[in-house]
Amino acid sequence: MGLDIHAARLLLYARGLGVSYRETAMVGRQTLHLSSRELHKLLGQFGYPVPVAAVNDFFFRNQGFAEPLFHLLGAQRVRSLDASDYEHATDIVDLNAPIDESYKSIFSVVIDSGSLEHVFNFPVAIKSCMQMVEPGGHFIGVVPGNNFLGHGFYQFSPELFYRIFTQANGFAVIKMFVFEDRAGATWFEVADPDRVKRRVELTNSRPTYLAVIAKKVRGAEIFATGVYQSDYVTLWEHDASPAEAYLKKLGRKFMNLVPTRLRVYYGRVQRRGLFSRFHPKLYTKADIP
Repeated sequence: MGLDIHAARLLLYARGLGVSYRETAMVGRQTLHLSSRELHKLLGQFGYPVPVAAVNDFFFRNQGFAEPLFHLLGAQRVRSLDASDYEHATDIVDLNAPIDESYKSIFSVVIDSGSLEHVFNFPVAIKSCMQMVEPGGHFIGVVPGNNFLGHGFYQFSPELFYRIFTQANGFAVIKMFVFEDRAGATWFEVADPDRVKRRVELTNSRPTYLAVIAKKVRGAEIFATGVYQSDYVTLWEHDASPAEAYLKKLGRKFMNLVPTRLRVYYGRVQRRGLFSRFHPKLYTKADIP
């Protein structure tokens, strides 16, 4: 659980979008997983001309935990929630179970940077995170996408967060990014599968993170209705004409005649585009400092 250079960049970028860190909740007590030099440069890029000595102090104060960075971003209070006290979190809370009423709608921002994939009861945990955000506040998450097999219980897809942070649940996705776990990685904005009417997939060879900034736009009963993958909802709601049904049946018969190797190659081209692992219709290069 920690803030590497990409997560720190996301927090600074989010501040520019109007995210308030006044009352901050960390899911797990976050540590600073970047060098003081990297952080100093990053702060300067986002308009925080902090002296080198002050940045160095961030890494010695509180044993390298991230509270000083949040205070710099305007936090009046920073709380951390964890199931164990081994990192001295302020609140011992097991997110596998629903949160107490006293935690609801009290934080201007709830931040997860590498914790929720380790919580077995993810639907309950993400619901609690959403409930903790005050109206007008935000949820910020950095979670494992591709190539993190064995890291935690889960790897996540864009579809999941686009379907969770909906108007029906009182939220809206402000930004969603994907980036590989390497220095200087390009950030891409991720399309909503429901908008592009296709699955937003990715096949690549590097560990890859998914980042989301979502705003609580109104109070709502979260998950009062089911959460379903958008392409299936489209199929359920669309009554195929006899001609469409016939063409679909014909297409299946044709594909059964195609050798498996060619079908696999066709699938790769669909997911990656012809020349890029990040399909240009699904992943747009982000303009981030």
